[in-house]
Amino acid sequence: MKYLNKILLGAVTLSVMVSCVDDSLLDYKVEKPESIAKLEYLNDYDVLKSYVDRSTDPDFKLGAGVSVGDFNKQGLAYSQIVSNFDEMTAGWEMKHGAIVQSDGSLDLTSIEKFAATAQEGGLSIFGHTLCWHANQNATYLNGVIAPLAVEPQVIANSLDRSGLEDGSFNGWGTDNSGDGITIETGGGMAAGTDAIKLVASSASSEATELQLTTPDVTLVEGHAYKIILYIKSDQVGEGRLSFQGLSNNTPSKDWMGTGAATETFVTQKYWKKVECQVNDFEAGTFKVNLDLGYQPGVTYYVDVDNFFVIDTQGEASFVNLINNGDFEAGNINGWGGWGNSSTRTLSADGEGYGGSGYCIKVYNPSAVNFWEVQSAYTFDAPLEEGEEYVLSFYIRHDNPNGDIRPELQSSSWQDGADGFGTVYLNNDWTKVELPVTPTSGERINLIISYGSMAGTVYMDNFVLAKASGGSSEEGFVVEKSDEAKKELVDAALTDWISQMVTNTKDYVKAWDVVNEPMDDGSPYDLKSGIGKTDLAADEFYWQDYLGKDYAVMAFNLAAQYGNSDDKLFINDYNLEYNLDKCKGLIAYVEYIESKGARVDGIGTQMHINVSSDKDKISQMFELLAATGKLIKISELDIGIDGKKTSEATDEDYQAQAEMYKYVVQKYFELIPAAQRYGITAWSPLDSPASSSWRAGEPIGLWTEGYSRKPAYGGFADGFESN
Repeated sequence: MKYLNKILLGAVTLSVMVSCVDDSLLDYKVEKPESIAKLEYLNDYDVLKSYVDRSTDPDFKLGAGVSVGDFNKQGLAYSQIVSNFDEMTAGWEMKHGAIVQSDGSLDLTSIEKFAATAQEGGLSIFGHTLCWHANQNATYLNGVIAPLAVEPQVIANSLDRSGLEDGSFNGWGTDNSGDGITIETGGGMAAGTDAIKLVASSASSEATELQLTTPDVTLVEGHAYKIILYIKSDQVGEGRLSFQGLSNNTPSKDWMGTGAATETFVTQKYWKKVECQVNDFEAGTFKVNLDLGYQPGVTYYVDVDNFFVIDTQGEASFVNLINNGDFEAGNINGWGGWGNSSTRTLSADGEGYGGSGYCIKVYNPSAVNFWEVQSAYTFDAPLEEGEEYVLSFYIRHDNPNGDIRPELQSSSWQDGADGFGTVYLNNDWTKVELPVTPTSGERINLIISYGSMAGTVYMDNFVLAKASGGSSEEGFVVEKSDEAKKELVDAALTDWISQMVTNTKDYVKAWDVVNEPMDDGSPYDLKSGIGKTDLAADEFYWQDYLGKDYAVMAFNLAAQYGNSDDKLFINDYNLEYNLDKCKGLIAYVEYIESKGARVDGIGTQMHINVSSDKDKISQMFELLAATGKLIKISELDIGIDGKKTSEATDEDYQAQAEMYKYVVQKYFELIPAAQRYGITAWSPLDSPASSSWRAGEPIGLWTEGYSRKPAYGGFADGFESN
């Protein structure tokens, strides 16, 4: 079906040079096809924004949803938008998932170009969106609240902790003890372990006013030493490590892996790792000072069992026969496998044990016999016959009922195997320790069988060592408390909104601050991810950690860091379908403002169909108008009850045009002029079959080929009738 054989883009003028032929010389005339003739009326329409009456609605924004990449190319998409619209909303590129990087930093490169191109075209940008549960960098956010993984130390500790372990502090310096340095029984990271408790006085202000000094550490000449400790505090605190016996006893270091060297580190109510390395020694020994006197009245806890000074060139307390068992070299070299189209790959960074680093992933597409899917690792040399070995690793998987079977084999599998037994799996990281004694001097391969279950298995921190030698300390995981998670999520939201709004305030004057907060099934309550087992990779529910006031916080941050006259919106969908959801959203706005935050407007998305209930649409506008807020149709598109473009008829397109006209008419009829922020056509073109949004549906005002549709006329008529 052809809607228009000419593209009206206003700002684009096409000049065509043709030779002139006298019609009288022709013996016949060709009649215009009916399908074209009956749509010629669309040629008479002007560009869309010309239909907005600026005398009655001077601040009205006629908007369009856009792909930033397409717009920045300044081709047809650019010309269409510039000609027909006042404002743009980026479909994806301004959201948390697009902007926030793996380390929490912001990449605004494409948005800055978008802003410059928009300014060139005379358009404003509507910010979309600051606080939503979807399209988040959930990997980063979940990493922020992930458990702290305490890794085992394979090199013996050079620090004498005996004075801590017996509570005597023999050999440890406690002269500058503030309001006390003691041992807190049961205060350590793991159950039943102890902590050093250090209390700063109410007048403390200098680093050394609360100081704990280690015994002398004897050095090996030319070696570098790593200091590792784990610390938390009852409130935000500050500390440093200083030294005795270095050429620089007060160095700046990247204490907590932030990527920047600083003089001090910050402590919180949850355990954090402090680590640094030194090698500028002036003598054969040195001491470490833990200086915590900066802030008055803070109580600190340092885990006794995990306070280390490690000779980085020292001999390991055991030999791991599996090279790169933690996969932190960024590869899975040495691991092979086969069977049932299974795959073995390196995980993404952050998918490893404890939510950090890398691991190996084995995917089996379907359940078969256990031996039909296997991974294999070959040792540098065969294991010793009759010597007991211990295999340990961490494992989790996404199959609720699965198992694996590790065993030792020779190069020729025909001489049997020594099995470690069956390992039954669950969805959480679990440490596995399995003893085995080779019955042959030819055992050189570790084989792991996965065939009995479908799904993905994640494995990390492989160690195979003689039972006579083990790690000096056991690794474990420390979960963060709910209070700690709330503080971390609070900080992440503050960091995101403050940076995003600050960096875009020159060209973004209106924001969708909170998006889609209300639950569909319980429309007076907030959405939640609690209890869901099928969360998408980009889902993260701020409200599950910050509670009902998460939106109060978001609006306050947007107001604090933006322009004083910015317009701040809350936005949701299905408000015309479920009027209780509309009422629930209005009630939530009232709650937000009762807490002192400012909400300027409400957005209704309106992803509707030609058969949508018109009475409910009118009732929704009446409810929204009664709030006195600015009202924006934020994402309008109208489908033909699920039909694809190839299935739609002339009658369908006329019904679509009529519904577009009805929505626009009712908006102007029921929303007072002072409250009309604008209308955004979410999908100006029909949706391509490859789109992630209403794929293949003819929802736009133009075809995919930029030809006007009857919907274009209906949309324009809705404005003109007002």
